[in-house]
Amino acid sequence: MSPIRGSATITEEWRHIRVERADGVTTATLDRPDRLNALTFGAYADLRDLLPELAQDGRTRVLVLGGEGRGFCSGGDVDEIIGVTLSMGAGELLEFNRMTGQVVRALRECPFPVIAAVHGVAAGAGAVLALAADFRIVERSARFAFLFTRVGLAGADMGAAYLLPRVVGLGHATRLLMLGEPVHAEEAERIGLVSELTQDGQAQAASAALARRLADGPALAYRQTKALLTAELDMPLGAAVEMDAAAQALLMTSADYAEFHAAFTGKRPPKWEGR
Repeated sequence: MSPIRGSATITEEWRHIRVERADGVTTATLDRPDRLNALTFGAYADLRDLLPELAQDGRTRVLVLGGEGRGFCSGGDVDEIIGVTLSMGAGELLEFNRMTGQVVRALRECPFPVIAAVHGVAAGAGAVLALAADFRIVERSARFAFLFTRVGLAGADMGAAYLLPRVVGLGHATRLLMLGEPVHAEEAERIGLVSELTQDGQAQAASAALARRLADGPALAYRQTKALLTAELDMPLGAAVEMDAAAQALLMTSADYAEFHAAFTGKRPPKWEGR
């Protein structure tokens, strides 16, 4: 690892998720198909730790998040999380909930696009993981369900009450978070929760194609676009315009900006370097 990025070694094997790296694309797969990829404390911790490691390593240009087996993710494991949290004190519960929120923050703040490949069910925390991604590639038979109120908790879990209204609007977000009813893929597409709708069995392939396009593209421009989209969610227009101006001025000094002009005048495709 570059001494500028950090001194820690790269984790070669993760215990609770399957991680594969290939030519700028990292795929993280929730791998408990017998439990519909229900999340455990370990899975949350692995996701929390993986994302900053990928950011520090610098080789990942795109992350694809998927699930093995019949569904994307059914949420927190009823026995291994819900059952255990019943015996926790307030301090431990706060620590746990902060950890789950850190996963969402890491998905939103990591310096590369994140694609959620959704099939089957994306429920509870699984729905929020997909929501926190930059792109959601969803199969036609898939469904989302923000189930928190149905287990007696607030729908504002893991940042859902912040992110969902910004994706689908306050009215739809209120309905989804209050009632916890399933939202099938076609309705999810209609209200703006789906980036691309695919036939069943095609979400992973479509996600891989999008990941390849992003990995081969201007990574620096994508990184800055994601950062600005997140930073400007709560800014007044004047501050946002000023931030855009500063960011564009910096990017106009980049090698990629110069490469576009050279490629355009040379009548050839640009060779993006991400710097």
